[in-house]
Amino acid sequence: MTESARDCVFCRIIQGELDSAIIYEDDSTLAFLNLRQSNEGHVLVVPKRHFEQIYDLDEDTACALAGTVCKVSRAVRRVYAPEGLSIWQSNGPAAFQEVPHVHWHVFPRYTDDGLLVVYPRDIADRARLIKSVDSLKTIAGPLIEALEEDIE
Repeated sequence: MTESARDCVFCRIIQGELDSAIIYEDDSTLAFLNLRQSNEGHVLVVPKRHFEQIYDLDEDTACALAGTVCKVSRAVRRVYAPEGLSIWQSNGPAAFQEVPHVHWHVFPRYTDDGLLVVYPRDIADRARLIKSVDSLKTIAGPLIEALEEDIE
C-alpha cells in the first residue's frame, strides 16, 4: 500500500480501520453514507483500490463504479423518493476534492433545497460569450483530437 493510501480516510474505511455506515459492497467498490448529510441519503461510492483522481482509473474500475452508482441511485430513489438526484465527482483542489481518493456523490435533491447550484444566477452573462453552435464546434475541436489520440 502506498503512503498516500495509508493516509487516506477512504482506504482506512475500506480496510475496516474506521467505522462507517456501509450500504453496499462488491469486489471492486464500496458505498457508504457521507458524514455530512445535508440531505438524508447522501452516499459516497468509492473504488476499493486507491486512485486519487478519475484520470488514474482503469476501464474495469470505472465500469464497476458506474454500475454501483446506478444501483445506489435506484436505492436512494426507492427509500427517499427525492424530487431529483445529483451525482458528482470532483478532481483536485479547484474542483473542491477534499479526499484524494476518487469518489462519486449520490445526493438526493429537493426543490429549492439551496444546495449545489450548478449554474449561478449570473450564468446568462457568461453564456453570451458563446454566440453559436459554430463557437461550440471550435471549442470541441481540440477535445475531439485528444479523444482520437487516446483511442489510437
